Amino acid sequence: MLILGVDPGLATVGVGVVEANGGRFRALEYGSIITKPRQLLENRLAQIYDQLTDIIVRHRPDVMAVEELFFNTNQKTEVAVAQARGVILLAAQKQGLDIYEYTPLQIKQSVVGYGRAEKKQIIYMTRLILKLDSDPRPDDTADALAAAICHGNRAMHPVPGIFEK
Repeated sequence: MLILGVDPGLATVGVGVVEANGGRFRALEYGSIITKPRQLLENRLAQIYDQLTDIIVRHRPDVMAVEELFFNTNQKTEVAVAQARGVILLAAQKQGLDIYEYTPLQIKQSVVGYGRAEKKQIIYMTRLILKLDSDPRPDDTADALAAAICHGNRAMHPVPGIFEK
C-alpha cells in the first residue's frame, strides 16, 4: 500500500510517500512544501494545491493520512492553516484518494508507543522505522512520515473502535 502522509500548514506542509508492505515501511519521497510569508494567501494556497497534486500524480498513492489540526496559537494563524488544510483535502479528493485523519496523539502512540512523545522521539522513531540515513527535516516532514506510518500500522492491525474512518 502506498500512503501519502501530510502534516498541514500554511508556511510549511510536511509530505511523505511511504510504502507499507507486510509490516515493513519504506519512504519513497519526503520533504516539505514551503510558501513565502509575504505572498498573497490565495497564491500560497494555490502553490500548496499544485505541488501536492504533482506528488499525488507522480506516486499514485492509495490513501492520504493527514494530521488533524491542533491549535494553541492566535486565531488569525488558525484560520489560515485551516484554509491550507482544506486545500490539502481538496487536492486528495480531486485525485480520488481515500482520506484518513489522525490526531497528533494517535500518531505519536502508533509511531513511538506513547501519545505524549516529544518531537525528537518522533523524529528518531520515524528515522528508525524507515531506515533513513539522517533525520527527516524539518519537523513537519517527520510528522507527515509519522502520519503515513500510523495509517500503515492501523491498516495492518485494525482494532474495532480505534482509528475508525
